[in-house]
Amino acid sequence: MAVAFGLMVGGAFFMLTGSIGLIRFPDVYTRMHATGKCDTLGEVLILSGLIVYQGIDLVSMKMLFIIIFILITSPIATHAMFKAAITNGHAMWTKHGKKVWSKEEHR
Repeated sequence: MAVAFGLMVGGAFFMLTGSIGLIRFPDVYTRMHATGKCDTLGEVLILSGLIVYQGIDLVSMKMLFIIIFILITSPIATHAMFKAAITNGHAMWTKHGKKVWSKEEHR
């Protein structure tokens, strides 16, 4: 029970950290980096905690398949959003201001 609670609290912490990063970071690239990493880990930890709490049964196997699905699709979706942001020419934040990418520069 304590292990399950610890996993779920850890997952909630990572989800909260990703949400703060979404609000706090200056541009689309750093925001997606924060949410892509933290939300994936948070979801996996929360579902792992639920599996430990539930025990081994059919519902746990379904949650395990959901974890595998999240681990496969989340990085792919984040990469697709990065590629779309670059293609549309969203500015990237630097210390000296925003850098605008030309379409020829990212090819």
